[in-house]
Amino acid sequence: MASPPARRQPADVGDDASPRIDRRRLRLARESRGESQTGLATKAGVSAAAISQFEKGTARPSSQTVTRIAGALDFPPTFFERARGPSVGEELDGFFRSLRSTSATDRRRARSRAQLLCYFTRVLEGHVQLPILDLPRHPIGSDAIDDDVEKIAAQVRSEWKVPSGPIDDMVRLLERHGIVAARFSVDSEQVDAFSVPFPDRPIVVLSSDKSDRPRSRFDSAHELGHLVMHGEEDGGSKVVESEAHWFAAAFLMPAEEIRPMLPSLPDWSQLQELKRTWGVSMQALLMRARNLRVMEPHVYVQAMKTMSARGWRRSEPVYLGPPEMPVLLGKAIDAVEKQGVTLDVIAASANLPLDEVYAFIGAGTDARPRVEI
Repeated sequence: MASPPARRQPADVGDDASPRIDRRRLRLARESRGESQTGLATKAGVSAAAISQFEKGTARPSSQTVTRIAGALDFPPTFFERARGPSVGEELDGFFRSLRSTSATDRRRARSRAQLLCYFTRVLEGHVQLPILDLPRHPIGSDAIDDDVEKIAAQVRSEWKVPSGPIDDMVRLLERHGIVAARFSVDSEQVDAFSVPFPDRPIVVLSSDKSDRPRSRFDSAHELGHLVMHGEEDGGSKVVESEAHWFAAAFLMPAEEIRPMLPSLPDWSQLQELKRTWGVSMQALLMRARNLRVMEPHVYVQAMKTMSARGWRRSEPVYLGPPEMPVLLGKAIDAVEKQGVTLDVIAASANLPLDEVYAFIGAGTDARPRVEI
């Protein structure tokens, strides 16, 4: 009896000779570009069903299809191949300030870019030694109170040997202890900062779309609070966000040091001077005064109304300069280049788009030296 005719495969699906792609890398690249499966399929000239099958691992794309997908995402085709460099890391949700106000698409894109950053850091560590990760872990219970968070913040300052008084550079402090920080655009008004607790290198991403230095310093301390106190499964709840917020205030403004300086009534000149000294916003100082019971709640409410009436909730007086910038990855690149390995070579070894690598280290895509006048 004659054998039934072989089922014809779609043109975008390969055979045993096709390259073996890593389905996780395909999804990671797509989400990092903010593309849906349908959107990618349209740009690559393949079916949406095929993209879904490739990401599930139930079908393998042909060589031509891999090339079209890579072109649509502006990734080197080699990035998608299995066994290309270190692992791309775990798919962790991370800590986002508000799950309700941050769309799932924005979260996926931001999380995927952080995962690529973690992967790039692993590649970079094949060329240079980065600071050893020194992240205290103080998991906080569901029955914790504000005093517990205060104690944890004080404990971390002690373990990190942070001198008393204001912290000079919050981002540099994270980097010195092996946490990778980056500042790049996340293309979302709802995302000021977020963190992802990768076990080998936790990532803190600060939005380059926001230019307020005190707010950014608070964001950095807030994300540190998440990494110290919370597990990856805790992200998103109001309680967890409130705890991280309290941690940031306590870490930047230790109670025993700041309490004698805080006004019980809104003395704007005094608040502006404290802002210069501690590198935090007037709003954060007022909140700290209320939470430490230096200022009565009704006085705090009236002070915030005054700030709103003066337009200070959006733009406070006293400019403290541009936001703190991460330097760890940039210095690591400089060290590697002194050994004769260029950034282009490192990006190629990671099989990552050069523009993405430039974004990670806070540089533009124009490699020409800049003339300052």
